[in-house]
Amino acid sequence: MTDQKNTGRTGCATSRRRFLATGGALLGAGCWPASQAGALGTSRKRLRIAAVFTDFYYRSHAHVILENFLESYLFNGKLTDPGVDIVAFYSDQFGESNMARQVAQQYKIPIFATIGDALCLGGKKIAVDGVLSIGEHGKYPRNNLGQKLYPRKRFFDEIVATMKQSGRFVPVFNDKHLSTSYQEAKAMVDQASQLGIPLMAGSSVPLAQRRPSIEFSPGTKFQEAVVVHGGPLESYGFHGLELLQSIVEMRPGGETGIKSVECVSGNALWRLAEKRKWSFSLAEAAIQSELASAAQSFRQFSDAHPLGSHAIFVNYLDGCRAAVFGVGKSLTRWNFACRRLGQQDTEKTIFYPGPWKNRNLFGALAHAIQYHFREHQSPYPVQRTLLVTGILEAAMRSEKLATEIATPELHWGYPTVDFRAMREMGDSWKILTEEIPQPEGVDPLGAARKRLC
Repeated sequence: MTDQKNTGRTGCATSRRRFLATGGALLGAGCWPASQAGALGTSRKRLRIAAVFTDFYYRSHAHVILENFLESYLFNGKLTDPGVDIVAFYSDQFGESNMARQVAQQYKIPIFATIGDALCLGGKKIAVDGVLSIGEHGKYPRNNLGQKLYPRKRFFDEIVATMKQSGRFVPVFNDKHLSTSYQEAKAMVDQASQLGIPLMAGSSVPLAQRRPSIEFSPGTKFQEAVVVHGGPLESYGFHGLELLQSIVEMRPGGETGIKSVECVSGNALWRLAEKRKWSFSLAEAAIQSELASAAQSFRQFSDAHPLGSHAIFVNYLDGCRAAVFGVGKSLTRWNFACRRLGQQDTEKTIFYPGPWKNRNLFGALAHAIQYHFREHQSPYPVQRTLLVTGILEAAMRSEKLATEIATPELHWGYPTVDFRAMREMGDSWKILTEEIPQPEGVDPLGAARKRLC
């Protein structure tokens, strides 16, 4: 779908840019409730952001991230203005369904031929206050491990080169994992640290509402944890690992490092299960958190949702064990279960993405990125994504070689950070509900805007 209809753009559905142009006069007319109007107000200078992406089509990451920068969106039930302006586009590819030119024309955003020109707005010095680097989707080759070679490292290198040339360093957000290679990812994080570039990266899934609500305080001692997701190994296994890590990093002292990683699939998965390498009951608890019907065994569920089940087993240096399972085709399956050290009780929850499949996960992510740009500080450690990048590469090597992979390069940790202020707690889904149809084009609210009058 590429038709860019401006659904819901009349009456109360005033765009963010029109809101700013009127100086907020509509607030006095009572279009938005006072609590939501407060979320829209901004007393700070509006930051100028360059968006660098691989391709931009309907429901691509460029689309679902950027629409929360181009229009007001819901965050925890409040209509929220991004507080920043997208002032430049760079599109690495222009696929058949590419929306970049149409959206650029609609929002009067210039498209530049190079990343350097986008950051400098065609001049000689960097002229933006932050960079969105969205290296996901588009036609790129795969390596011998099956990893898609998105140009995230190349994007980062060109962004940094422009900053060096200008002598000015601004915050950068890197969508998803940093690279297919842990060594490249580490080089990115190290360089950002050396140059003073605030760097944020990662998944939208850890920011989703937890149903039922469940919290883990810093210092929680985990014995074992399990995530069950749908979708392919690399692209969705990454999200599963970030979900896992966002919880188990709450262990005493924070994250301590990874001893080994193993990835198995098909019959090898069940042979390991028979050896009790992982807990049937914990995996089944994660599955049953999704089901309203009678309990199923993990294998019954897997057989009923064929895609090629796989699992990534993670052994931590402090003795904690975890597994991330991919089961079936559902791209909205984000289930979690765990046991605390010395306890038999199971705690479980679902990370609910909101309506419209996973599209509404990106409101909370955009909110966190905007905080990063304003404060020059990621709301959670970029080291989480660096570690997950390393785990995922090790998992891909393990699957290829059919063996467990020791990970001495991941023998390091990072401190826990409380990022609850960036999470969607569920109030948005009282306004934007499942029965509201998903809009076309750039519109993070659709018909839900009428409910804000």
